[in-house]
Amino acid sequence: MPEAVRYLILSDIHANLEALEAVLDAAPDGTWDHAVVLGDLVGYGASPNPVIDLVRALNPIAIIRGNHDKAACGIEDGSNFNHVARVAALWTGESLTGENREFLRSLPAGPVTIDEHVEFCHGSPFDEDHYIFDTDDARRALDAGERPLCLFGHTHLPVVFRRIGDTYDGFLPEGSVDTLLSIEPEVRYMVNPGSVGQPRDGDPRAAFAIYDSRGPEVVLRRVHYPVDAAQRRIISAGLPASLANRLAVGR
Repeated sequence: MPEAVRYLILSDIHANLEALEAVLDAAPDGTWDHAVVLGDLVGYGASPNPVIDLVRALNPIAIIRGNHDKAACGIEDGSNFNHVARVAALWTGESLTGENREFLRSLPAGPVTIDEHVEFCHGSPFDEDHYIFDTDDARRALDAGERPLCLFGHTHLPVVFRRIGDTYDGFLPEGSVDTLLSIEPEVRYMVNPGSVGQPRDGDPRAAFAIYDSRGPEVVLRRVHYPVDAAQRRIISAGLPASLANRLAVGR
């Protein structure tokens, strides 16, 4: 039998150092074997360099780029962003060290295959920047995926979509407790763990997941972090106050 592996799944950290540190405290070394990062390490938050440095120190088995990563390092100009997001992208680009800018530029586009069972992307398997919000979007993504389980981010919303034969459905995880998702044979899944650094489901806690190949299963988790400290960093950096305010309400 293949060796069992546990993956720490991180997505949409968005330069929120306090949230990332809280996740790593909740999932310390020894509770997972490899980290996987689904994109958007930076953007919005005020700690782009510390976040990149900490992520790199995890020695992830794979990292892909997100749309904010592309805008911050100059691959794209962020012209399709709203005003606040563009201001944050420009600030981030000016704040990055040369080494971290080149690191972001080196990140591949998704999807990337982890093993014969799991792949991951930022937006969707067919377009790295496409948002999957509902079952219609998920249907196309489920049909496009090459592995039974696809982990994705981009929307900042924890959700599970499934294809069982010709039937498609989806559900939202119960946020008050960890959600254990058993991966069933002959079922295809699209799973979004939610955002580490900027949740948008009305729950300000940082979101992440653990994939355990022994089940196989995915556990979706939430953890409190010092939101006020992240807010102070944003204000001190001169970034728009709305970026700080939204952290407290998870929107």
